[in-house]
Amino acid sequence: MEGDVVTVERVIAAPPKAIFDLLADANAHARFDGSGSVQRVRGEAPQRLTLGSVFGMSMRIGVPYSMANTVTEFEDDRRIAWQARPPGLPGRFFAGRTWRYELEPVEGGTRVRESWDVSTDHQGAFLKRGRLSERTRRNMEATLRRIEELVTE
Repeated sequence: MEGDVVTVERVIAAPPKAIFDLLADANAHARFDGSGSVQRVRGEAPQRLTLGSVFGMSMRIGVPYSMANTVTEFEDDRRIAWQARPPGLPGRFFAGRTWRYELEPVEGGTRVRESWDVSTDHQGAFLKRGRLSERTRRNMEATLRRIEELVTE
């Protein structure tokens, strides 16, 4: 991995609003997650995410764990990002990666750009080693395929 960000993109034959509505629904995240690690919303989640929203996720990669996500960027129908950390005290010292989606209207639909940004992650140096970034890239490509399937049904 060069730099701190892995990015994939795909043109999806749907308007930005349809895609953004899916992304801004925390309850839908398990349906479009291409990694298989997102299981379900943990606790209460806002009906629709907005800047500053906090939502928990039950996760699983081999073993179950949970994450607390805070929406850090929000421009309706254009951009949404959240920073993921373990809940509680561990969240102050571990993780902090950002998942970002940027939507751009283009001929034939919407260019969707997903980014995994480890520049603010406490384990950023570790995450950039080995094959994790390539596996993350493949999972993100699968996510964009799933988003496309969901919004073009």
